[in-house]
Amino acid sequence: MKKGMLYALIFSFVLLIQIPEAQSAQKRLSIATGGTSGIYFPIGGAIAKAVSKAGDIQATAESSNASIANVNLITKMEIELGFVQNDVTFWAYHGENMFEKPLTNLRTVVALYPEHIHLVAAKDSGINSIADLRGKRVNVGAPGSGYEADARSILRVAGMTFDDLKASRLDIAGAVARFKDHQIDAAFFVTGYPAPGPMDMATSRPITLVNFDKEFMDKLIEAYPYFIPSVIPGGTYQGIDADTATPAVMALLVTHDQMPEETIYAFLKNLFDNVAEVQGSHAKAREISLENALNGVAAAPLHPGAVRFYKERGLTFPKGVQ
Repeated sequence: MKKGMLYALIFSFVLLIQIPEAQSAQKRLSIATGGTSGIYFPIGGAIAKAVSKAGDIQATAESSNASIANVNLITKMEIELGFVQNDVTFWAYHGENMFEKPLTNLRTVVALYPEHIHLVAAKDSGINSIADLRGKRVNVGAPGSGYEADARSILRVAGMTFDDLKASRLDIAGAVARFKDHQIDAAFFVTGYPAPGPMDMATSRPITLVNFDKEFMDKLIEAYPYFIPSVIPGGTYQGIDADTATPAVMALLVTHDQMPEETIYAFLKNLFDNVAEVQGSHAKAREISLENALNGVAAAPLHPGAVRFYKERGLTFPKGVQ
């Protein structure tokens, strides 16, 4: 009897040791997203929920100041994953624009969905192509912003700089207000559609969206491989019935090079096993799919866990990726 009680106590003690060990085997990951009123936060929450479903990972979505802030958090290893536009990822990895030095510990995990270049112009401005911007009053985005850097890249391919425009550097609200007051002729936006800024502009003045022809698009993508060709469908904005060909950048999930291969592999497996739940969380999330997972990912090297996952799923890697 005493021996049986002793065995029972030993067995109970072993269980108490094993329970914390089992709990500690669960990987805890935080995903830096964006502001709570933006697109990144709800989609990030849906991804965290989907990834946590299998039980081997416990993921949470955290609000943040989006792409540039997320790069800094990740490269300092203060958070595990984050939403970052692929153009910002490229600049960070290569030490360009707002990044003073290359942040080479960035690693790409997955491409999510496109964020489109909107070059919105007043219909009576005479702006119908990139070349027509010369000498016009154009908002290129707030200083140090991704908008500004993308506008600079596009103009460079067109053989122009900001000095060839009457350039203003305003945030979204400032650009919309100036447009309504007839103080600017056009403005660059980088966002999913339909975007509140262009929608607001279209209610005050007739607008046009500048179409990017194939020749220009090919030159742009060759010079800056983080851009991809895309289309803003006709009917998205008031008064614009035809489709508009335009470049886009991709929203990515990125991590750092110290994340274990097995963790990123499991993260992607859980995500795509439950991707239908993520797709139902927001209109833009419908574009998240395995077929789109490698679009625009050449901005920084793929994480080894991602390489393993995509190879197993039989995906074709884009040029310069792997």
